[in-house]
Amino acid sequence: MTSDDLPIGRRVASWRVRRSMTQQMLADRLRRSKSWVDKIERGARPLDRYSVIQEVAHVLRVDPGVLLGQPRSTPAGTPDGVDDIRAALARYDTPQAPPQTDELRRQVGHAWLAYQHAHYGQLVRVVPGLLDAAQGARSPELLVQAYRITSSLLVKLGEADLAWLAADRAMAAAGDDPTLAATATIAVAQALRAANRDPLALTATQTAANRLLPPPSRPGDHEVGGFDGDQSARQPHDHRAAGQRGVGLRPAGEWAVGGALLLQAALAAAGCGEDRRADELIGRAAGIAAGLRGYDDTHRTSFGPIAVELARVVVAAVRGDAVEAVRRHAIAVRREGWRRLPAEHRGAYLVDAARAYLQVGDLRGAARALVDADSVAPAEVRCRPLARTLIAEVARGHPAPAGVARLATLVGLTR
Repeated sequence: MTSDDLPIGRRVASWRVRRSMTQQMLADRLRRSKSWVDKIERGARPLDRYSVIQEVAHVLRVDPGVLLGQPRSTPAGTPDGVDDIRAALARYDTPQAPPQTDELRRQVGHAWLAYQHAHYGQLVRVVPGLLDAAQGARSPELLVQAYRITSSLLVKLGEADLAWLAADRAMAAAGDDPTLAATATIAVAQALRAANRDPLALTATQTAANRLLPPPSRPGDHEVGGFDGDQSARQPHDHRAAGQRGVGLRPAGEWAVGGALLLQAALAAAGCGEDRRADELIGRAAGIAAGLRGYDDTHRTSFGPIAVELARVVVAAVRGDAVEAVRRHAIAVRREGWRRLPAEHRGAYLVDAARAYLQVGDLRGAARALVDADSVAPAEVRCRPLARTLIAEVARGHPAPAGVARLATLVGLTR
């Protein structure tokens, strides 16, 4: 077995020894437990989040590609132009001639469509100009949307810290508007989770959800974290949702934003190892989703019953219950509403499903999920560092499953 054929955990162990570090020393520098390092090195716990791989590589003073078994000449899959986005975020001067609001709204709508269709290369070219225009328009709504698009795109491209900056700008632009602030918090949570800061993401999303949604109706409940699965008393209705405790009617779009926050909180809770809280949060989100029918997704959350089911799959995989994740996945993708989700959402989810298949040792299932993701949203597979990590793992199978060898060639992983 060559060094390129070694599992990633074995490479971590090898480089740790070469750096004269004990497992405890590596754990301390990563701010993790020795048990975590031991499980990673033995392959008992997957090391499949690119942000974590970057942290480990930084401590071991190697390139992330070395841990992934990639040759140093591997071309990057990230579209050119991230530096232009960084420069746009670094500009603080307001344009002298503010753009027409209607034209800017059209540009923002076009950018959202490009994102939802996973046209990331196109977005990288568009975003710098969009940010300049939005900063000059002085419209909080459009500025928040422009920063959200930017943050979401940067998460896809593996630029978590820069995504966090853009999301923080969205929060600042939202001001005192609770709905705008809640939509911005969705971007904050995605950036924090991508940066492996799940506890911060959990705090941010729970705080925002508690501000936007009515308080729990049962005395024993404790805000969003205390929901016990009783969905009947808190389901909104078509288009307008009944409030609780005198809150009154609220638009269905606000419920969708709140539901999306709960799903982000559940994913963050799973990342923190708080399994019970993750289940409670998803349970409450399911109650909201069950009452939402026939509304326009004005806040671009893609929230609904199918989004809740997909989140259950990802949460199961994050907590290490890959068998349950794979079982739920097979059901979820056959449900009504799956094909109505944006291509970006489906493609990103299929990459997560591939991780679950890898955890149970099903290389063919992982390969099938990656190939399906490539057919739905090619940029999700060809641009995202996480997908490249998974392709590399699957491609090392002997023989590599059908379709993955082609993907490996497309993303520059063929040895």
